Amino acid sequence: MAEREGGSSSEMSLKDQGNEFFKSGKYLKAAALYTQAIKQDPSNPTLYSNRAAALLQLDKLNKALDDAEMTIKLKPEWEKGYFRKGSILEAMKRYDDALAAFEIALQYNPQSQEVTKKIKRINQLVREGKRAQEVENMRSNVDMAKHLQALKPELSGKYGSEECWKDMFAFLVETMETAVKSWHETSKLDARVYFLLDKEKTQTDKYAPIVNIDKVWKGQGSRKWKHAQNDGFFVQFETPSLRKLWFIPSSNEKGQTLCRDPDGLDIGAHEILPRLFKENLPSS
Repeated sequence: MAEREGGSSSEMSLKDQGNEFFKSGKYLKAAALYTQAIKQDPSNPTLYSNRAAALLQLDKLNKALDDAEMTIKLKPEWEKGYFRKGSILEAMKRYDDALAAFEIALQYNPQSQEVTKKIKRINQLVREGKRAQEVENMRSNVDMAKHLQALKPELSGKYGSEECWKDMFAFLVETMETAVKSWHETSKLDARVYFLLDKEKTQTDKYAPIVNIDKVWKGQGSRKWKHAQNDGFFVQFETPSLRKLWFIPSSNEKGQTLCRDPDGLDIGAHEILPRLFKENLPSS
């Protein structure tokens, strides 16, 4: 809101006209009248403060900031200059600088509810900005290998050959990460089975492994389990010697779809596909 202040009749007339235009939303005309008034009274901080407010509404942020700085220079103990500066820096999304300006304004006027509300808002924006960045980082840096480390000893124990089980592990990780990225982008994916064929042979018993991405779950249904209300999808891992099932839940944060950590499920209770390979039983 533009400020009122005493002065010469000519200056008051221009400023008051500017204030009327400001109140009616005609910010360009208001700024022009404040400029005329400044030419008549270039050391009046109220005029710079008012023009800063008009320029802020016009999104002329750099010029508005210059006027706010001039307001502070002319009247350094007036909280309005710091309030103007903080509001402009907020519009520039320079939240740390805006908060510093508002805190100085509060020092000069500790009773100002307007400034207190601004400080609360900026702190909230900072928190939301940090969380939004965290969400974006998690969306961009999908690392399924980290969540599947416990599977490595099982694969090693079942298959022995490091080259063999590492190929399986890499295939599983890549398939799951591709599915997560697709889910992040579209909140949907194609239910399908992915095969990793043996490098040298193609007999059925040499398919190792199979990963099934299936049964997109949309947080509904009568299934009795802890993710019943979550969106997400299932990943089933099949080899002749090892079967695994995960559910990858998702949520909406800051307007973005975010997959959570994969949750291992009892495949006997929740399997999506029946056993695909004849079970390799230990010899007696």
